[in-house]
Amino acid sequence: MRARHISVPRPGRSDQAGYLVLPSGTPRAGLVVVHEAFGLNEDMRRIAREFAEAGYAVLAVDLFSGGSRVACVARSTLGVLRDPTDNPGLDDLRAAVSRLGAVEGVNPDAIGVVGYCLGGGFALALACVDGRVAAASTFYGTPHPSEDDLAHACPIIAHYPSHDYTRASAGWLEQVLERHGVPHDVHVYENTVHSFYSNRPGSRSEVAANSAWHRTLSFFETHLHPESHSARE
Repeated sequence: MRARHISVPRPGRSDQAGYLVLPSGTPRAGLVVVHEAFGLNEDMRRIAREFAEAGYAVLAVDLFSGGSRVACVARSTLGVLRDPTDNPGLDDLRAAVSRLGAVEGVNPDAIGVVGYCLGGGFALALACVDGRVAAASTFYGTPHPSEDDLAHACPIIAHYPSHDYTRASAGWLEQVLERHGVPHDVHVYENTVHSFYSNRPGSRSEVAANSAWHRTLSFFETHLHPESHSARE
């Protein structure tokens, strides 16, 4: 496994910082990892390395890079709240998809996205608006796109805690995806709180995190490959 910090070009703006982790051998597919509200910290880099160990080429982005951190946080957060499917953060993620697709050994038709909390909302939105994304995983993601947008989404796996405000999205999201025939797996993990997948004391649930990890890998194994992507198009 090889890991390094890289720059991701963004049209009309300064480069975005990223953390690229490549597996040993040929990648099975590419994954863009989108961080929580705490930014691209060591916990997100840990997650990126875990996916790389599972065989994926991973680009963990830093949506808060390229200027004043306060301004970047406000731009990303307010942008996704104002319009989940049309904001500067999504433009940054599109640039990340392009950068990852250009990495040697990565099939540009086999790229997925996984996001956590704030990043989970971005992952859901990217699943709806970027046809290059073949599968998406969201962890307690909010806000979510509209039903009209989700009707055109790629396959989605969603993870929600039982004791958290985001749980209300689980039932609605499952109904919408079912109604529009979007392949999905929406799961609520009992006895969990927000950020149960993180390493923060008081939040992490080993049982739920382990279950979510294996569910996500299985979902990506099924949907994150060129044949499934072509069928969607």
